[in-house]
Amino acid sequence: MSPFRVALSGDFRKADGTPTFPDFDLTPLREAKNVEMAFLDNASPLRPEQLEEFDALILLAHRFDATSVPVSGRLAVVARFGVGYDTVDVPACTANDIALVITPDGVRRPVAVSIITFMLALTGKLMVKDSLARMGAPGFAARGEHMGVGLVGKTLGSLGVGNIGAEMFRLAKPFDMNFIAHDPYADKAVAAELGIALVSIEELFARADILTVNCPLTPETHHIVNAERLALMKPTAYLINTARGPIVDQKALTRVLQENRIAGAGLDVFEQEPTDPDDPLLKLDNIIAAPHALCWTDQCFAGNGAADVRAVLDVMKGQVPRGVVNREVLDRPNFKAKLKGYAERFG
Repeated sequence: MSPFRVALSGDFRKADGTPTFPDFDLTPLREAKNVEMAFLDNASPLRPEQLEEFDALILLAHRFDATSVPVSGRLAVVARFGVGYDTVDVPACTANDIALVITPDGVRRPVAVSIITFMLALTGKLMVKDSLARMGAPGFAARGEHMGVGLVGKTLGSLGVGNIGAEMFRLAKPFDMNFIAHDPYADKAVAAELGIALVSIEELFARADILTVNCPLTPETHHIVNAERLALMKPTAYLINTARGPIVDQKALTRVLQENRIAGAGLDVFEQEPTDPDDPLLKLDNIIAAPHALCWTDQCFAGNGAADVRAVLDVMKGQVPRGVVNREVLDRPNFKAKLKGYAERFG
């Protein structure tokens, strides 16, 4: 019986062959019976010939587009390391009977914590106060000019109330804030349970003291945070984006921050990544920036890895994995046939 073959994108290994992220535990794959694992050469987008003889792919940052689909038809699942899937051609996966899986359980808490980190750092003027402390006496003398902002009674707003947005509100409960959100797909029962008032997008921007971006990047959400909506924000408000850079019109945001029309921003994502060091946004002292990595912790990467491994092994057993994005693939006869074949061989 031929083994169940699992590919890992080449960016999971450094040039010297050591793991890029040691907290991603591959032991369950290595020890699983009838499983063969291999790392691919670095390529983005992935090339179809790399994947011809594989049943599953665990994908880090490399792109998987329509040109990446192997002609053999063997590939059954692409397990994305994280929740963003803008690097994957979802229609191409569906058309070729490939399930796309993400890891909501792995990132929910770490990303929500990173949002709270930005919120506390911005409102507490942490970066400014760090600079003052390093100045000695002149800095201590100036500390009264940089008063922080208390959170009790302030309004925390979210563009999106999915997996991460809901977790953010759960973590923010002890701060005694008011919760509002805009999400046309929101689970109203979850919103009610968490005390979130669902409002229009215009009201969200106008009322929020801290406005967080917690929606996926899609054609509909590209630049949904634009100049018109930024103009609705209070001059005392903060914007936090830990989702995807292109959701925000970065040039419009830069102008708003340059003109002090909002108090500041916490940004873990950007329209161009890696960022250009000469980007005027990065010259501003009213932002806190991170390199799309604020949620990167040992627990985050262990959780993402465990979820991907679990999804791959579920498919091997002929079971539908957790976190399937393209749910319509589950009803396709060829995908059902793949699962049935795996169940008969390995289940």
